[in-house]
Amino acid sequence: MQRRKAAVLGLVTALLTATAVATATSANAAAGCAVKYTVSSQWPGGFGAAVDVTNVGDPISSWSLVFTFPAGQTITQLWSGSVTQSGSTVTVKNAAWNGAIATNGNSNPVPTSFTLNGVTCTGGVVPTPTDVSPGPPSPSSSATTKKKIMALGDSITGSPGCWRALLWQQLPAARVDFVGTLPGDGCGFPYDGEHEGHGGYLVTNVASQNMLPAWLSASGPDVVLMHFGTNDAWSNLSTTTILNAYTTLVGQMRAANPKMKIIVAQIIPLNPSTCTDCGQRVVNLNAAIPAWAASLNTAASPVTVVDQWTGFNTTTDTYDGVHPNDAGNVKIAARWLPAVQAAIA
Repeated sequence: MQRRKAAVLGLVTALLTATAVATATSANAAAGCAVKYTVSSQWPGGFGAAVDVTNVGDPISSWSLVFTFPAGQTITQLWSGSVTQSGSTVTVKNAAWNGAIATNGNSNPVPTSFTLNGVTCTGGVVPTPTDVSPGPPSPSSSATTKKKIMALGDSITGSPGCWRALLWQQLPAARVDFVGTLPGDGCGFPYDGEHEGHGGYLVTNVASQNMLPAWLSASGPDVVLMHFGTNDAWSNLSTTTILNAYTTLVGQMRAANPKMKIIVAQIIPLNPSTCTDCGQRVVNLNAAIPAWAASLNTAASPVTVVDQWTGFNTTTDTYDGVHPNDAGNVKIAARWLPAVQAAIA
């Protein structure tokens, strides 16, 4: 008897073609769509998959994606939207903030028909191989070829930092190993969760107290993703002081690994109710980061800047003006993704 599997769904960012615009106006105007279905991970009794939907018709402001599981699978988790299931028929609707669509859906074998706002997606379904279970390592795919990635920062990176889980889902599992001395937190599905996201920490203290070398020694990363400085800005430390701490950490990273690839964020906005000046302090810091990074960039150990600030809204993308909610986690993961893909290529 075939065993049913539980599915984990995750919404990412919607893809609109050049014929559509981001400011959608009608939920019923779509004339067509294309769907790419990808099984991203699998474990005993469950799996995760991605459904990337492209609207090839008129702009839309809300959406409802319907598909049918061919093997009796059921959905247990959805990211950033709402889902209902009747038998094998699944309906996924947008959340309040994401009228444009992208979902991490779930199925193997692959659903063969999708409708978007009642219109059949005629662009086709492009499946990846249905068998994603790990096999014996080969010389070209052994664990030693994996790039070790350390996510470094404060509570934006940890607590629970589910952007790390979403980012991991979109990377090839055979190529990456997330590392750190802290374990992963619950984000609704299994993922490689080790990290160095220390809630409440200041980057200036981490530098002055020489904390990073021990973390680097324990994990041996090849790539560091650093989103750090939120608590320093909140504490009214100057941009120069924060950047000096960044410089210390970069030196320690290169001492541990001369070929370290360093990806540094222009950090997300800061708008706590108790600090009216915090937002501008982050703006000042972010404005100085590109020139700082350029001054330290080398061919052997590149420093790449990722803009996590632009397009991030503390009203819709955080739950308290500081920490990302589900919508914010989706945005943060999407901004990291191209830089990480380049670093592991």
